[in-house]
Amino acid sequence: MAQAQFSSNIEAYSEWKKSLIETIEQYDNWLNNNQEEEGDAGLHIFETLQALRHDRITIAFVAEFSRGKTELINSIFFAQYKTRLLPSSAGRTTMCPTELYYNKIDARPCLRLLPIETRLEDISLNDFKKDLGKWAYIELNPDSIEDMSHAFTELVKTKRVSFDEARRLGLHEDVSLHEYHSDHTDVMIPMWRHALINFPHPLLQQGLVILDTPGLNSLGSEPELTVSMLPGAQAVVFILGADTGVTKSDMDIWQKHLHIFRHSHRHGLLVALNKVDTLWDDLKTWEEIANDVARQCMETARTLKVKEEQVLPISAQKGLVAKVRGDKELLKESNLDRFEEILAKEIMPQKEKLVRDTLISDMSELMLTTKRVITSKLKSRVRSLNEFTKFTDKSELVVEELLEETRKEQVRYRGNLQNLRDSRQILAGHSERLQEMIHLEKLDALVEKTRKEMKGSWTTAGLKKAQKDFFEGSYQMMEAANKQLEITNRMVQSVYNRFKADEDFSELEPNLFSLDYYLNEINDQFKEGEDFRESVITTFSEQNFVIRKFFLSLVSRTRNIYYQLNKELDEWSLRVLSPLISQVKAHKKDLDEQLAHLKKVSQSKEAMDARVHNLKQECAQLQKQLNEINAMLTTINTPMPEIDEKASTVSFLDNVTPIRQNAGS
Repeated sequence: MAQAQFSSNIEAYSEWKKSLIETIEQYDNWLNNNQEEEGDAGLHIFETLQALRHDRITIAFVAEFSRGKTELINSIFFAQYKTRLLPSSAGRTTMCPTELYYNKIDARPCLRLLPIETRLEDISLNDFKKDLGKWAYIELNPDSIEDMSHAFTELVKTKRVSFDEARRLGLHEDVSLHEYHSDHTDVMIPMWRHALINFPHPLLQQGLVILDTPGLNSLGSEPELTVSMLPGAQAVVFILGADTGVTKSDMDIWQKHLHIFRHSHRHGLLVALNKVDTLWDDLKTWEEIANDVARQCMETARTLKVKEEQVLPISAQKGLVAKVRGDKELLKESNLDRFEEILAKEIMPQKEKLVRDTLISDMSELMLTTKRVITSKLKSRVRSLNEFTKFTDKSELVVEELLEETRKEQVRYRGNLQNLRDSRQILAGHSERLQEMIHLEKLDALVEKTRKEMKGSWTTAGLKKAQKDFFEGSYQMMEAANKQLEITNRMVQSVYNRFKADEDFSELEPNLFSLDYYLNEINDQFKEGEDFRESVITTFSEQNFVIRKFFLSLVSRTRNIYYQLNKELDEWSLRVLSPLISQVKAHKKDLDEQLAHLKKVSQSKEAMDARVHNLKQECAQLQKQLNEINAMLTTINTPMPEIDEKASTVSFLDNVTPIRQNAGS
């Protein structure tokens, strides 16, 4: 039941997104058919459509080793295969971060594995994903569960290397070694650095991505996971052991590697108190066991400082067994079905908000600009129709007076258009100064300075100081840009205010730019840098490895933030006056046409009658266009169908049923 609801919620999001795509395509065709396209609207529409078509929903599973993380993934997504598809057993299993997704462009389902030796290369994980040449390739056969299970055993493989080689890779005994020999000569390390599984699971086909992260040490040795991949997820499931509660290593993950996600997401964070079946005790009553579970949940919530309803007691192992056997009673007692319901409901608000904030708000504003232009044209035609109808039986002198008024208004609007062009030039100057302050070349100069200082440092303290100076420098660049942006925004607002008195422009408001998001992002990077500086990696790893990790993760992410800011600021500076310019141009064009028709009308009554007839047709056509735009706006601004919130508002602690009457079964 819960699995079906999870699937239906993902499918509902997929259908909602499909509706958005169809509406934006309709709008694009509408612009072309009505010759209303302005500036770079076509490119903006294309980019939005591409982003929506490639959009995915990511759920990240995060836990220290031996918390049952992979078992939980198996029980939620792969129970229909009647086996543990992903390797899951006692002790440490998954050795490398693993992403499960579906990409129909790939010819066949496959497993791709990035060798651990790539940690020595100055290439980020994201760049490796763009070039799959370094990845080992194993074709998967979805028709054979045995073949797939065998292929997935690669995820747990290790290799023996010298201790010096492990240190060179950044994998020493204090960071991420699986096994350490007493003679200090060789150690066991993961064979693979990262895994990609392209698999045609129904949920993955609808755009779901599952990110499996293996433990504190792997998170620490691959900062890209913490800095970009986890914050980019729509939901994070943090898994603890019901028998142990929050351990020191659990708290390290929570504080060091999930703080960016926690600070940037209002929804989508769940804490799974797994292995609750370890609390099932034949010597205790149902009520006693339920009280034990409730206390552990409340204590976990208190320790992590989250709401109690975010802590969900489950048994992934019993849930998987229940699904394989078709045991509905055991499934209910495992609480896995309730967990799946709430997980699905936590994802959607976060994902919908992200799509609206990053894609749909801009597209809606573009449609509103078109609507304002059409509305302005319609008002102009209605005024003209009323004037022509009123003056049909009047003298030629009245028509001449109307001609003169139109000429004056035409001159005024030409002046307004020129003022707007001048304002655009001034805005370009402001934007240029602003972009100079955050230009990538300026950041790259800071990056190079930091690199030289780190390479020239002989001490860990020197390395840490260079890292700190980098983040302080990047934040100061952003703060200086924010002051310049305030001046730029005031200039834009003043341009719009000049037109506010005119009826045709009274509803127009500028879309002012804000650096708040980017300031928060840089601030989060600063905090992540603090963690990196104080981490075991920085303290005990050799200098070259520390420098490489710092630049491939934290510096690379900071540069991406600045790149995205430069791109968005450039687009904004080009578009911010477009609604005003479009409306002024449309009004000027109407006045030109009005003047031409008045000249014809002044020559004969037949021309007057023809103009009245044409105006009525134009009004009808414009009203039709307005109705079409309104319909598109309604569709694009319609939220996803509401999901029943009943289950998510009931605390698990009110309905704890993780026990059988025969609790030992």
